[in-house]
Amino acid sequence: MSRASKKTIELCRQLVRQPSITPDDAGCQRIISMRLEQLGFSAESMSNGEVSNLWATHGDGGPLFCFAGHTDVVPAGDPEQWSSDPYSGEIIDGWLFGRGSADMKGALAAMVTATEAFVTANPSHPGTIAFLLTSDEEGPAIDGTAKVMETLIDRGVAIDYCLIGEPSSQQKLADNIRTGRRGSLTGKLTVFGEQGHVAYPELARNPIHHIAPVLSELLGLEWDDGNEDFPATSLQMVAIDAGSGASNVIPGRLELLFNFRYSPETNRQNLVALCEEILDRHGLNYQLDWEHGGAPFHTRGGKLIEIVCAVIEKETGRAPQTSTSGGTSDGRFIAPHGVEVVELGLLNKSIHKVDECTPVDDLEKLSDLYRRILEKILTTQT
Repeated sequence: MSRASKKTIELCRQLVRQPSITPDDAGCQRIISMRLEQLGFSAESMSNGEVSNLWATHGDGGPLFCFAGHTDVVPAGDPEQWSSDPYSGEIIDGWLFGRGSADMKGALAAMVTATEAFVTANPSHPGTIAFLLTSDEEGPAIDGTAKVMETLIDRGVAIDYCLIGEPSSQQKLADNIRTGRRGSLTGKLTVFGEQGHVAYPELARNPIHHIAPVLSELLGLEWDDGNEDFPATSLQMVAIDAGSGASNVIPGRLELLFNFRYSPETNRQNLVALCEEILDRHGLNYQLDWEHGGAPFHTRGGKLIEIVCAVIEKETGRAPQTSTSGGTSDGRFIAPHGVEVVELGLLNKSIHKVDECTPVDDLEKLSDLYRRILEKILTTQT
């Protein structure tokens, strides 16, 4: 195992050992900024409230290539269900275990070691290398990347290319990259009825009964067919709550949480209008609040995709698939500013699960891929 790969593994383990549950960065960005500052990076903290953000740059002029990612993780849950301490970074049979190992502290470690190798070999490289990190990706995502981008735009800073380390790989490292994501729209619905005794339904109004035909209609709709780049819009009911806990009481209210993942073939205004039209037509007494997580984004062609695909094919012997599947990412805050955005990271099979883990060998390989992408972006004339 090479010295560089050991450095990637060691840094990944160091980051995993920091229990950085959203929005607590737990010192991860300080660990990374210290490594970058030793290379000559200028590092700036852009914290907002409880959220830690880091903007660090090396070099000047264009093009500006940015590594982006998040140091926060989701809770580990019951540690007794894990094969080892979820914050130990233990290596078992060639796999590095721990919350965040795949999503996405392993990728962050690979970004840092790739940059160390590249800058050491190219101290006066053309263009600018940047890191944009937040501790608010797994949470509300209000005070993280979105805020940093606002500040950068106000300063006149324009990112040309952004590589996000979200775990994009499916079966093998780099077999899949993401070039976009669907939009996310969440509805919080409260249906008001009238509580009563189950033996006297004529004296009550059951919101469960009233919502049933609405759900049937909503779930039976085809919102769109998607397109050649995006899967169709989907609707999922996430949570439903009603009742007092007693078997002889008709509930007086019902709360429903649902989410759209929508393609560019529709928009949030159309989805909102259609949902509310259906609710009104069924005569429900309701309150509906909406949270928009982000619009769809997509990088179609461009230098970054070309280089990422070429590097992967040369290093692995196979061309990656490109997709827009999965959940949201912070790319939704970066791409709208004219930035080419590609997501390339580790295997996503275990993310957010008990025993989240990543193959140790993939950390070395990912660092090499990132370094070669840097070389192609910043030192190759096209």
